[in-house]
Amino acid sequence: MTLFLPALDDAPSPLYSIVAWPPEALDSWLRRLQDRLNVRGFGLPHLNVRAPFQTSLRSAELVGVCRDALRGQPAFDVQVRGWKQLPGVIFLECELSPELRALHDRTLSIEPSTRARYDGPEYRPHLTLALGVLKWAEPILWEELRDLTPPVTQFRVEALSLTKEHRGEVQELHTFPLLDPRPLPDTEPVGSAPPSAEPAPS
Repeated sequence: MTLFLPALDDAPSPLYSIVAWPPEALDSWLRRLQDRLNVRGFGLPHLNVRAPFQTSLRSAELVGVCRDALRGQPAFDVQVRGWKQLPGVIFLECELSPELRALHDRTLSIEPSTRARYDGPEYRPHLTLALGVLKWAEPILWEELRDLTPPVTQFRVEALSLTKEHRGEVQELHTFPLLDPRPLPDTEPVGSAPPSAEPAPS
């Protein structure tokens, strides 16, 4: 059964997410920008495939359920559209392609789990730059960002990751390789591994 937040029980529960990592050039650029503007997102920069959720499953059980849900999932391309701003958050919005919509819907079959507001019809794929932005700071940050163009505006996702957040720390639990109908020999995959937690060089 799918529930809406809060948690499934009274005890604090970790938050799990299904994400895709951006290629190194985009990841490094976003983290340098975060450092310069003194802002942060939820963990390392990532493409949200499903919003953070809670479940009564143990981590090992959840990995198995996710593997079943993602079995046969092909690799896909992501188009970065540009900056968007909502109250308290600034992000790079991505194109909601039919492939990404179908993938998001598949991840909603991972149960039992809670459901967030921006899952389902309200799903908006993005890479968060800043969360918890104070109202007075929003126009200042927007003025800094609105004319900036990211170094990468399209990338291919060849793997998805299950992450776990507990007490403020985000960890990658498992990586799920995707099927690629268009393999590129002798080319390093992008979006296939989590970026290093080391600060990006400036």
